[in-house]
This record gives sequence, C-alpha cells and structure tokens, in this order.
Amino acid sequence: MRLSMIWVSAILGCAAFLAHAEGDPEKGQELAGLCAGCHGEDGNSQVPLFPKLAGQHPAYLTKQLMEFKSQKRAETTMTAMAEPLSVEDMRDLAAFYGRQKGHIETGDPHPLGQKLYNAGNAAAGIPACSGCHGPKGRGNPTAGFPSLSGQHAAYTEKALHHFKAGERQNDMNGMMRAIASKLGDSEMTELAEYISTLQ
Repeated sequence: MRLSMIWVSAILGCAAFLAHAEGDPEKGQELAGLCAGCHGEDGNSQVPLFPKLAGQHPAYLTKQLMEFKSQKRAETTMTAMAEPLSVEDMRDLAAFYGRQKGHIETGDPHPLGQKLYNAGNAAAGIPACSGCHGPKGRGNPTAGFPSLSGQHAAYTEKALHHFKAGERQNDMNGMMRAIASKLGDSEMTELAEYISTLQ
C-alpha cells in the first residue's frame, strides 16, 4: 500500500511538472508581440527566410530558444531576442505558437524532392526524411523531431545548407549534419520545395 502511494505521488508529481512545462499560451501571446515582426502575429512568417512557428511542437520551440540563449545554436539576432527570456517565458511562447495553425504553401510538383523525402537515396546513404518527420511532415514530438509541414522552402533550404556547412550544430547526434552532407544543392532545393507543400 505504501509503495502504491509512492507511485501515485510520483505520477501526480510528474503530471504537474509536465503541465507546468507546457507553458501558458495566453502569456505566450503577450510575449509574442516582440516576435511578430519576423515571424508574423500568429507565427506564420511572411518572409520566406524566417521560419514559420505556427503549429510547431512546443518542446522543440523551447529547446531552440534555450539553445539560442546559450549560443549552442549560433544566430546573433535570435540570441539577442532569447537573452532576456526566462525558461517559463520560452515555454509560454512555445505553447502559444504550438496552438496556431500553420499555412501550407502551394507550388508545382517536385518529384525528386518527393522521392528523397519518402524514400531517401540508399545508394548515397540518404535515409527517407519521412522516417523521422512523418509522411505528412508533422514530426515526432516525443522523439524531438520537428514538424516541417508547410515550412517556407527558402528557410528549409537555408537550414539544410547550414547543417551541411556545420554552421548549425544543435541537431541530435549530428543526424542532420550527416544527412545534409550527402545532399547536393539541387537536391536541397527540390526537397525544400516539396516539404513546403506537405500537409
């Protein structure tokens, strides 16, 4: 009986921690005014080089903000924006953006991008993107893989180039750096264009 009570207390404690960790979207909306200039009022950036945040997994967004602040992810502007934020602020912002609906891009078919995303290229040692990010690009929040669905092609392509060049180094176990190093420029372009239309 005593052991059962300990387990119940532990479970309740974990639940309370997770609920707190999720953040308050209403507080996040108040903070998001500072982000709107680049990322849009609802997280749907109008500038293709700035990522859409709407619909992104809150835990992933919180991780990125923490790593901008610590400079594990190097980006001067975002480091300056993240510097004054507390962890609670970050979670609140992430909760707000996570509840917004992302806008999906429209475009022409990109058969090479579609093939790389869904099947990879075994001969080149490139795994299918869908293995981690899902067939519709919605990611896997439990594993820490972000949603890609509808992301601006220009931003995704930029991110792939940064991984390939080693300019971005906050990927889990260097996975994205290893994959991007095997992609050619045209493959990155096609892949990014295809991802922008996923829904």
